[in-house]
Amino acid sequence: MSLAVVVLAAIVQLMTAPAAGQYVSSDTYTRYELLRPESHQFKIYYEVTETRAGARFHFNAIREGSEASDESVIDVATGKQLKFEVVTGAQAQADRDGEVSPAAASERFNPTGHYIKVHLAYAVPARGEYRLAIIKTYKDDKSYYADGDAVVFKRSLSIPRNSVVLPPGYRIVASSVAAQVLTEPDGRLKLAFVNAGSGGPLDVSIKLRRLPPGDKKAGGPVVLPPTVPGPAARATSLTERGYQDREILYELEQPQSHSFRITHDYTVRNAGEKYYFNVVRAGSHVTDPESTDLDTGENLKWEILSGKALRRRQLPVEDVKDDTEVVVTYLARPLTAGTTNRIRLKETYTDPKSYYLDGEELVWDRSFGRLRNTVVLPAGWYLSALSMPATIQTLADGRVAVYVVNPRNDDIRVYLRGKQSSTKDTK
Repeated sequence: MSLAVVVLAAIVQLMTAPAAGQYVSSDTYTRYELLRPESHQFKIYYEVTETRAGARFHFNAIREGSEASDESVIDVATGKQLKFEVVTGAQAQADRDGEVSPAAASERFNPTGHYIKVHLAYAVPARGEYRLAIIKTYKDDKSYYADGDAVVFKRSLSIPRNSVVLPPGYRIVASSVAAQVLTEPDGRLKLAFVNAGSGGPLDVSIKLRRLPPGDKKAGGPVVLPPTVPGPAARATSLTERGYQDREILYELEQPQSHSFRITHDYTVRNAGEKYYFNVVRAGSHVTDPESTDLDTGENLKWEILSGKALRRRQLPVEDVKDDTEVVVTYLARPLTAGTTNRIRLKETYTDPKSYYLDGEELVWDRSFGRLRNTVVLPAGWYLSALSMPATIQTLADGRVAVYVVNPRNDDIRVYLRGKQSSTKDTK
């Protein structure tokens, strides 16, 4: 399933749920570390979020044709190991159907397939989610094999954000998909890419070749990290765009109000952090904040402060003007080493410069710096112009959702226009 389908399906849940419903997405990222080519093996670090309220298990399919070994599972929030076992699809279906959550019971499994069944430390909270990393080694000579004097990694990837790390001493010959190229701290090369479309899995083919004997290459054993490394684990100043896990949803209210509701999820990673600061963009005014600890489902304390007030209270925010509005979220507990915290922020912005009426058409004109962004038009409006290529879907309640992926490490401008429908769309 592609990223757009995952995110927009999650939005459908928001739009069709009661007022207490929430925007969720099964956020996923996979890192493939290619081992010695003659072994046909690659190590997989798979980060996934279980969002089914009440779920006590998570199931990860073992791909047919791949031989799995060396499995382990980590609770990303705590860094602790989780219990797991390999079960058949029939067993997985019985376990899922026996769970308390109707949403969880709707998942369907191939009865003859095999799955890693992860025992979560606690049931997924009603207003939260459960983040885990599944680590395993696959042996698959159809996906990773020699081709003359070159080596090929060829695989159909349904996960929207991926990276492939070459073995030590190898260079890239060709890549069938647009990718960033980065260098790991130990000298290995990495390709990172995002599937921005909604047409299904991304067919990836990477060709690599051993460096000549005289070329400098990484030496010594490869030390594999216990979890998927973040952008800090890099040897250069480049940022791996695909690993960025902040998601933003804009729900436009009627254009006369110039207002839109923002939902954005963020992972807190630095040990000792006590706060999250959301600096409101110049020209926007914020109201009605709401902060949630997604690891527990609990509400978090927040307040709106000016830049001047932040400095007076000696809170650690830099380069903020005196009149800038900042939403301060107080984390439930300071982070300790090896732990992370996922939080969700909701707030209403009013910004007549970004969102307004032009005659009878609404206009949304705003720059996006994040990887993944969704804009939902107000009820009764349809899209009439869009400057940036995007995935478009009509939700169950008739609202139009526009999903924009920004694969760049800088801002993109998204300009769209909408017209009001004279009749209610029932399809």
